Amino acid sequence: MQELKSVGCELPHSCRECPRGCGANRTAGERGLCGADGRLMVARAALHFWEEPPISGEDGSGTVFFAGCPLRCAYCQNADIALGEHARAITVERLAAIMGELEGAGALNINCVTPTHYGPQIREAVALAREAGMELPVLWNTGGYETVEAVRANRGLVDAYLTDFKYADAALARRYSRAADYPEVALAALAAMVEEAGEPRYDEYRGQDRLVGGVVVRHLMLPGALENSKAVVRLLHERFGNALRLSLMNQYTPVLARSAAGGNARAASALAMAPELANTVSDAEYEELLDYADALGVQDYFWQEGGAAEESFIPAFDFTGV
Repeated sequence: MQELKSVGCELPHSCRECPRGCGANRTAGERGLCGADGRLMVARAALHFWEEPPISGEDGSGTVFFAGCPLRCAYCQNADIALGEHARAITVERLAAIMGELEGAGALNINCVTPTHYGPQIREAVALAREAGMELPVLWNTGGYETVEAVRANRGLVDAYLTDFKYADAALARRYSRAADYPEVALAALAAMVEEAGEPRYDEYRGQDRLVGGVVVRHLMLPGALENSKAVVRLLHERFGNALRLSLMNQYTPVLARSAAGGNARAASALAMAPELANTVSDAEYEELLDYADALGVQDYFWQEGGAAEESFIPAFDFTGV
């Protein structure tokens, strides 16, 4: 096992952990735009079976869901925790212990979901877990809105990236995530991820093919946004080729409609701004995207079929494993 030096996890006095660069004094408990303050907030830590095959396998991915988010997309299926709700504060030492517990439960990896704003604490926890004997690969599961500096800081601690690339269209990024700079920021971060993690690599672990290095890029199709999806596929294929692996997803779930119908004012406001978000992605649009990827020469990508847009794929954020 690689020898690792422990890293410090001092919280920022003027936070620049994500591209928002809001400057919150989290050391003093000030809350940033991501919703995080001085605490390490976790909503769930358990085996997860709905990631890509070499990530979940048959035994499950050891996922840790962190609260808060730098993006807070209008359509987020995990809005409760993205807004900082339904989570518990834990210590770095407890997070390290959780990683060991997930390994003991049979996880194929440690999967840190929405980790960006807790980077210093997570890196310290990984170092502590490995010092205690945890040997699983660590995945950084992110919305793609990262700084290059944060990616570089993960060197030696993060083995693989499971990252989104949501938008090639800056107007769409502004409309849904209030982040018109998303395309350029995410592209720079992705280039750093590829440099740090290399091309996708796999091993055979307990009879299962397992991702142990490299970058998997997810793109979630949004209703009525086929041209954005095509632009994303074209951009990533032309820039990176086979240096990363695409995952093209049709599982957009219109949770906003259900929440708005239940009286959620935030959801109702989001739907009033973007009523198209009440729809699912049509099969015809998804098939057109897959055909487009094939025509470009994209090889060996992940795709979904049947029943992907189901709320049953959204885990219960009930503090399991915390």
